[in-house]
Amino acid sequence: MIELTLDNFDEEVINNSKPVLVDWWGESCENCIALMPAVEELAEQYDDNIHFTKFNTSQKKVRRFCIKHKILGLPVISIFKNGEKVDEITQDDCTKENIESMIKRNI
Repeated sequence: MIELTLDNFDEEVINNSKPVLVDWWGESCENCIALMPAVEELAEQYDDNIHFTKFNTSQKKVRRFCIKHKILGLPVISIFKNGEKVDEITQDDCTKENIESMIKRNI
C-alpha cells in the first residue's frame, strides 16, 4: 500500500487511471489500526484491479485537506475513479466485508 502525503496525493489518487482505494486513518484511532490488517489482506487480493493507498490524518498540516475531502470522523475508506470520490464507507460500517463489497462494486 502506498503511504499518501499532501505531496503525492494528486499523483497517486487524482491522476491515477486505475480506481484508487484510500484508507483514511489516524495514529490515535484504535478502530483504524484494528482495521488495517483486513485492508492489507484486501490489497493483496485485489491489487491487480484497484490501487491501494492510505492517508495518515495525523500528519502535520493536513486538517484543511481532510475537511476538503469531507473526512470528519475515522475510519473512512474511499474509492476514487478518474479523480473523483465515487464511493465511501465510514466509521462503524468499515468492516472487511463492507469494504470488499465496495471494491467489487467499483472494479
